[in-house]
Amino acid sequence: MLKKYIFLTKPGILFGNFVTTLGGFFLAAQGNIDILLLLYTLVGTTLVVASGCVVNNFIDQDIDHKMERTQNRALVKKTITPTIALIYSFILGIIGISMLWFLVNLYAVSFAVLGFIVYVFFYSLWSKRTSIHQTVIGSISGACPPVIGYTAVSNEFDVAALLVFLAYGLWQMPHSWGIAIYRFNDYKQAGIPILPVARTIFRTKVESLIYVLLFTAVLNGLYCFNYTNIFFLVTFNTLCGYWIYLSIIGFKAEDNHAWAKRYFLYSVILITALSLSLSFSYHSPAPHLPIF
Repeated sequence: MLKKYIFLTKPGILFGNFVTTLGGFFLAAQGNIDILLLLYTLVGTTLVVASGCVVNNFIDQDIDHKMERTQNRALVKKTITPTIALIYSFILGIIGISMLWFLVNLYAVSFAVLGFIVYVFFYSLWSKRTSIHQTVIGSISGACPPVIGYTAVSNEFDVAALLVFLAYGLWQMPHSWGIAIYRFNDYKQAGIPILPVARTIFRTKVESLIYVLLFTAVLNGLYCFNYTNIFFLVTFNTLCGYWIYLSIIGFKAEDNHAWAKRYFLYSVILITALSLSLSFSYHSPAPHLPIF
């Protein structure tokens, strides 16, 4: 039974947000890691994200049974009742928000709440079922954890936090569309108007390439504004160069399913490597360029 509750929180999404929170924290910490603050930030953020994921499972019960990858979820199989799931989500969310409020700072709480609201209300309840722009809207929630990590240390929203927010949001589009092409039949059968289904796979590949280029350009701003060092410049652009290459060869792919799987898996490798590299690719001393 414990396993069912764990999977209700979508461990894959939790891991991704855990890693990006680490990246933001490492960037702001500049090598001076406060272990307790890091622990509070990671646990608090993870619990809030988990809460949102459980609510998403509750909302998506009617379409999850139509998709091969989601038809065995606990709420679909009725092994966990909807009421219990909502209580579980509430407990996770309250603990997570309380940790960030009392043990981190107001910036962390604010972005955690923003991410939760966007993911649950603007994405899950509305745009996922009705709009081709669902991925863009949902990307706002995915961009919040690294900013939580960053502002937990900096206690301000500065240029680096803005660049991280924009870049991690841009990363969401090609990553999510890669999954959508890979699971094309699932999304089509469930009637979800994500870009490859609502338009064409070719258009999705074009827009994915554009977003990869934008992601690369925006996050290079960390080096331009002296938040990161030359190691970051070289490794980040090398990683992005290969993602651009994968985007381009996608136009000639004979097997979209195989290409898309490789494409979105690489996006996970890239964002993980990027986030972890920020533990030693920062620029010291970092500039002080506050926004608010």
